[in-house]
Amino acid sequence: MNGDSCCTPTRAPGIGTLIPAALTNDLVRTTRGALKGLQPIPGGEFLMGANDADGWPNDGEGPVRAITLQPFHIDAGCVTNEQFNDFVNATGYKTEAERFGWSFVFCLFLSRGLLARVTQRVAGSEWWCRVEGAHWRHPEGEGSNIKKRWSHPVVHVSWNDAQAYCNWTGKRLPTEAEWECAARGGLVQKRFPWGDELTPRGRHMCNIWQGPFPNHDTAEDGYSGTAPAKSFPANGFGLYNMAGNVWEWCHDWFSRDFHVTGLRIDPAGPPTGERKVVRGGSYLCHHSYCNRYRVGARIGNTPDSSTGNTGFRCVRDA
Repeated sequence: MNGDSCCTPTRAPGIGTLIPAALTNDLVRTTRGALKGLQPIPGGEFLMGANDADGWPNDGEGPVRAITLQPFHIDAGCVTNEQFNDFVNATGYKTEAERFGWSFVFCLFLSRGLLARVTQRVAGSEWWCRVEGAHWRHPEGEGSNIKKRWSHPVVHVSWNDAQAYCNWTGKRLPTEAEWECAARGGLVQKRFPWGDELTPRGRHMCNIWQGPFPNHDTAEDGYSGTAPAKSFPANGFGLYNMAGNVWEWCHDWFSRDFHVTGLRIDPAGPPTGERKVVRGGSYLCHHSYCNRYRVGARIGNTPDSSTGNTGFRCVRDA
């Protein structure tokens, strides 16, 4: 397991279908996908990255740099269970969690019976359990379902699964720069998509953990676990849940320092790597151990990993 396992645990080496590090990182632009449900993001320059005192030095959040992007369109919300179900029904696709036969689930969401059968937990982050039979249709394993979560983000999807869905829709995953530009909503160097205060005037603006982690979530924001993909106020670009709820896969390979000297016009990350970028934080983020729900925060995970707190949204070029 990698050092980011508190946020998004990684499949053990040799178990998965990890994309080879030699694979190129060419970005295939597309204008085929339908515009329904997407919001336009203007092109131009924005300030990317953060020099936040609460940041994680090893994550490579800084330096702040001026980035120029072409215009694009991005989903207003994460891909939902209903949308992913349409994809599966149309193609017969099997997610990697289904093929592996297991995925990572947060311990407090498991029934007593399932918890008693758990034989593997993530070292150092024991709240993450390897659960047999957990996948997007059964997010907490045997006996769970998504009947009341059709409007929630699909979870237990790997980067490879997200890429397959994007290909089916004629869209693609956002680059990390596109994701951050969209998340900022037109604001300049603010900590969150709505400003610098986490709860302005005492109002909860995102779905993260409240209470002593990992033993009790008071759910003061209204949710324990995922929230609907279009919950809480939208940001300045009309996008929902760009902080908290679920981590979101990006196109780029993760690097702690490539961007320091990398491209400043339409960057798409390093040419090779072992982990893909995930952004935005999740419902498990808490200031005591993982405040990566800030706009400038970032981590990475292997392309075959899947968890109960990771999803994605799609983009297409303008």
